[in-house]
Amino acid sequence: MNPSSPLLPTISARALRSLSLAFAGSMIVLLSGCVSEPDSHVVSAPPPPAPSKAVTTTTTTTTTPGSTVVTNSGATVTTPAVSTVIITQAPPALQQEVVIAQLSSSHVWIPGYWTWRNARYEWMAGHWELPPSSASVWVAPRWERDGNAYRFYEGYWN
Repeated sequence: MNPSSPLLPTISARALRSLSLAFAGSMIVLLSGCVSEPDSHVVSAPPPPAPSKAVTTTTTTTTTPGSTVVTNSGATVTTPAVSTVIITQAPPALQQEVVIAQLSSSHVWIPGYWTWRNARYEWMAGHWELPPSSASVWVAPRWERDGNAYRFYEGYWN
């Protein structure tokens, strides 16, 4: 192609400089909106209060493991040491569990339960366990409401 061809328009240096300045000015105006301060926002309500932490107190009874008590009927019962935890936060609902195959006819299924550890509830999964004797009965752990708190009683073999 010939540079002096009538198909290619000729732009003078002065017109080119003018276009460049106009483009630069437009970009400055356009970008200046990006660095402006955001509008302030009025908040009509105070922020919510911080969540309250559950209060926990642990008390261990004076019953020693393996102490023997004779009942009125003459039966001998071995009582375990019992730890009691008191929490002001209600325990979650029990979880559904799949009971796996029994290991032997002597094993007893111990269902899962919520316990309190590290300042929060933790789920203890159910499992099969061998009782200490064939006459032993599992007393399940439980949460009982105690005024505005919940008291946890450990499970044990009786």
